[in-house]
Amino acid sequence: MSLKPKGYKERLIDKTISDNLEVFGAVSLEGPKWCGKTWTSKNHANSEALLDDDNDYSIALVDLSLTLKGEYPRLIDEWQLVPKVWDKVRREVDKTGEKGKFILTGSTKLSKKLQEKEITHSGTGRIVRLCMHPMSLYESGVSDGKASLMDMYNGTQENANSKKNSVEDLVTLILRGGWPANIDTPDEKCTLIPRGYLNSVLEDIDDLNNEKRRDKRKMKMLFRALARNETTMAGDKKLLNDIADYETEQERLASINTLLDYLDVLERLHITENQNSYSINYVSRERVGKNPKRHFTDPSLACAALKLTKEKLLKDMFTLGFMYEALVERDLRVYMEYLEGELFHFRDNVTKLEVDSIIEFADGEYAAIEIKLGAHQIDEAKTNLIKYYNLTTKKPKFMAIICGTVNAVIKDPETGIYILPITALRP
Repeated sequence: MSLKPKGYKERLIDKTISDNLEVFGAVSLEGPKWCGKTWTSKNHANSEALLDDDNDYSIALVDLSLTLKGEYPRLIDEWQLVPKVWDKVRREVDKTGEKGKFILTGSTKLSKKLQEKEITHSGTGRIVRLCMHPMSLYESGVSDGKASLMDMYNGTQENANSKKNSVEDLVTLILRGGWPANIDTPDEKCTLIPRGYLNSVLEDIDDLNNEKRRDKRKMKMLFRALARNETTMAGDKKLLNDIADYETEQERLASINTLLDYLDVLERLHITENQNSYSINYVSRERVGKNPKRHFTDPSLACAALKLTKEKLLKDMFTLGFMYEALVERDLRVYMEYLEGELFHFRDNVTKLEVDSIIEFADGEYAAIEIKLGAHQIDEAKTNLIKYYNLTTKKPKFMAIICGTVNAVIKDPETGIYILPITALRP
């Protein structure tokens, strides 16, 4: 019997899950809390065991075979709470060779230490890992989808009118974030869920995989440091200077170890994501920067860490520009993973030339994208993309500018660069 929730909004990853259930014995769906993993998994499952439920958790501790018993596909939610589930599922898949038997969800990656202790086999060939993110604007219904990355790739994208967004509209989208539970929240209350999310993370860090206790005050400081450096290439040293007070070399080394531990926790909780540097055939590979851009998994979390409101962001266009860039890159990540591609950035360390986003398709072709909040920045973005085009030996398949305040999808007749709003984009 299908468990599909009433009122469920289809997600792009639904097709990916369906395809993989036809090929693998089990799918492991990973990602941050509250991004919709359980509801999406229910959309494909016919029975379930919810390990964050006291009764289902107790059953798993007593007899794992009961946890796996039920109509297939069977959802085992928050499997990492009982890590031995992984090997039990793998063995069950091996036993019958059947496809599409289990869907595992997890909002926390196991630490290396616990993984080595509890899991004997990676599950390769039996369990496929998929990553889920907060909702894109296309998934939530905000984007009208009149601009397609694949249409631009194929050269078939047509000019089209789209909805005009005010800066206030964009601020609301940033503050609301891609949390399914926040879609219909009144604008004046849309910051409550992202702030509640960060508070819940602080409650999780002590008991994460039953490891050591961590200082919530320092974690809050790290939240703020990451938020101040959202969408930048800030290194560990800069973050350390933002959060640590130390007087001796010994204290400094201890602070570095603490920082690395806390960053690892946030990565395992799927709170942070890196946008890696693109390695291409450039005029000189030695000039190409290697540092990743740092992101919260959703820009609403960066705003929550800094306690930003609509009024504060409207008075700080500098910060708003970074948060808008983070919003666009969140969506580009979702779309490119759906297309089996990847999201990167580019920087020339000599000339300081940067391209906000490089999207690489499954066949190795790529596109260069600049992200600008206001239409007055379009000419600057064009100049930047043309300079990049002239310097690179492998030319991008297309170039685009995703601008917050334009109300149409157009292909610039002079440069061939696409110009569009984020609220028109789809894969």
